[in-house]
Amino acid sequence: MPGLILQARQRPDPDEVQSAPEGIRIGYTATRKIGGAVVRNRTKRRLRAAAQIVLPEYGRMGFDYVLVGRTTTSVRAFDALCADLQKALVRIHQEPKAVNKTR
Repeated sequence: MPGLILQARQRPDPDEVQSAPEGIRIGYTATRKIGGAVVRNRTKRRLRAAAQIVLPEYGRMGFDYVLVGRTTTSVRAFDALCADLQKALVRIHQEPKAVNKTR
């Protein structure tokens, strides 16, 4: 997405691993490549705010998410940033398309 990169991983079944917490876990990152400390902090604040709005509806329990800031994250319109996160979550949780192998 133009405003962010989303990484997701489903945690193992809690019955298999007793220490796995319930719910959604999320992390935020912004590298020095996108700017100085002020820009990185603003980027992470905006990602946190977007996640607080979007994840309760589109996130899934038992998943770990990492939101990675891009150079456009700190200046992108907030509504567009939320839409980017929503689209990324929908895309990540789509069922994989069947591969049509005709041999």
